[in-house]
Amino acid sequence: MKRKKKPESDSPAARSMKAGAIALVFLVLGYQAAVFIHRAAVTKIISDRDRPDTVYVVDRGLAESVLGALPDASDGSVRGSGGAVVGGAYASGGKASPGGTAGRGSVLVRRNAEHDDGAVRVRESIPAEPESFRFDPNTVSVEDLQRLGFTRRQAESIDNYRRKGGHFSRKSDFARSYVVSEEVYARLEDYIDIPLLDINKADSLALTGLPGIGGWFASQILRHREELGSFSRKEQLLNVYRLDRERYDAISDLVFVSEEDAVPFRLWSLPADSLRLHPYIRSWNLAKAIVLYRENNRREDWTLEGLRAAGVLSEDQFTRLSRCLIE
Repeated sequence: MKRKKKPESDSPAARSMKAGAIALVFLVLGYQAAVFIHRAAVTKIISDRDRPDTVYVVDRGLAESVLGALPDASDGSVRGSGGAVVGGAYASGGKASPGGTAGRGSVLVRRNAEHDDGAVRVRESIPAEPESFRFDPNTVSVEDLQRLGFTRRQAESIDNYRRKGGHFSRKSDFARSYVVSEEVYARLEDYIDIPLLDINKADSLALTGLPGIGGWFASQILRHREELGSFSRKEQLLNVYRLDRERYDAISDLVFVSEEDAVPFRLWSLPADSLRLHPYIRSWNLAKAIVLYRENNRREDWTLEGLRAAGVLSEDQFTRLSRCLIE
């Protein structure tokens, strides 16, 4: 009689393979459990030994009364009283971000806690989950760029670009940075907040950061602003020497004029010798004709349309003055 052959699954080799597979599964599970326990312990260390930073949304007037001068929308490097400047105004350990981040009437004030060195090292060793929050790529700190999901090297690359004079005028400029991937930009696009530039407060450096506006045009804009006293509307940039419609259209969505800062032109009250100094008049004859029109017409008829209809203003003069805020 033939002996019945045992199934291969019952052979010593097969049993050893099964035992090895089971041991491997338990080893993997044990490793994963150890990693989980380690991360939980690290989190506990951080929470016990460290204190979080604090961010407040504060009325701009209140923030200025406490921190002193705050950055305008065009400048993230104004020094606040009692503190150093690092991408914003600091005072007593607090950081005030430019106005566009929290709204025109408010600012974000961040108070950085004293972090334990050990907790910092542990935190840096664990890749953090990317965060999404409103930020201005022209002023956001290297640390906050890392919070947004950039590596330290990528964040420093963006910072180096800014330090060398680079400026992000639009969201699309930030998207074109070689360290910003399509995936990261898609996640952050709605959180990018680049404040508009107030052309009544902007200095030469801020104006030069606008596309197509180099040093020469920046100087012409400042010269025209000085002659006017202030811009009334951004369309007055079209009256800057040699600044044409194409160049204006390239920056019109990046600038604004605050009505609070606009100084009205006293067309209906200034004497002729003062009227003639205005850059849109610059003529004794025109200045005297305006005064003569005022003297011979009713107050309700004192309008630019009336001056044009009376032949006092040419079409070009009418167009220029219509861009002014007139008192």
